[in-house]
Amino acid sequence: MSSHIPTISGIGSVSPYGTLPGAVHAVPLQPRPIVRWPTTELRTAFLVEPFRPTDVAPGLKTRRLDRLSVWALVAASMAIKDAGLDLNGLDRSRIGVVCATGLGCLELTEAFLQSAADNGWSQTDPIIFPETLGNAPASHVARRLELSGPNVTVSSRGQAGECAFLHAASLLRHGQADQVIVIAGDTLTRTAYEWYEVAGLGFIPSEAVTAMVLEHESARPMRPYARLRSVRLAAGKEPFTGIRKVLAELAGNRAVRCDVFDRSAAAVIREALGDAATIVTEGDVGRGLGDTGALFRLATSLYTSPAGNLLLLTGAPSKQGFATLLVEAP
Repeated sequence: MSSHIPTISGIGSVSPYGTLPGAVHAVPLQPRPIVRWPTTELRTAFLVEPFRPTDVAPGLKTRRLDRLSVWALVAASMAIKDAGLDLNGLDRSRIGVVCATGLGCLELTEAFLQSAADNGWSQTDPIIFPETLGNAPASHVARRLELSGPNVTVSSRGQAGECAFLHAASLLRHGQADQVIVIAGDTLTRTAYEWYEVAGLGFIPSEAVTAMVLEHESARPMRPYARLRSVRLAAGKEPFTGIRKVLAELAGNRAVRCDVFDRSAAAVIREALGDAATIVTEGDVGRGLGDTGALFRLATSLYTSPAGNLLLLTGAPSKQGFATLLVEAP
């Protein structure tokens, strides 16, 4: 890893519940904990009341946009404001956008395919089609903010959020961008909800978008949320070898909060760190966020964890290797 350490300097999250953006009365965007689901574990699910996107991003036109694109624009605007970035004083050709989504622009994709089923392909609305593409949210963010740096959308099965982080950090380390807005999210339609219900997967599907600003630690004076101190990808028959190596790099016996997919990974962490580690296994709501849950768990952990370090371990050890991402909070 180079001396330029990728740093999270701004966070924005949004999850309007049950109402189309742009069609509700103006209310402050204030998330509150969801308390209707009893649990003894740490709560990482929040409810954001309905709000007007234009109250967060003035001048935003949402009439023809998919909800995922609208939320990406709002979350990106919140993250930039939270990071204290003045885009007018920066080289916008050096600011990139990396967006992760597991399900894409479901709302307008469903509308487009339904119109084709009802009226035939020749009678579908051509204006809708561009908004069905998976890279539409990242494109809208770049277009609205006039960012001409790298623009990438990833939809890796099971690890889209992690891939977005890795790709953004790579852009910074290789000097291809000075700042990168990392966005992850999925929306939920009635059809998708019914599919989850019929499939009986055992968790509650949900929807949200989180955006973060990553930049070099040396880019400017700032108070970062967290620093990406180490990134490893362990694959093959013994993925936990990589996990043990990362754990060994933790200086001292400081408290570490660990978010993990797999309970066998939790056993490895406990073996290496003992009582210094707080183990948090993935919750039902996190699994309901398509393939992008990693960024949501990380964002909520940064807000709630008193630990000196935060270790986010995600992946599928028994199938495709195990991705490990170590984050040290300031």
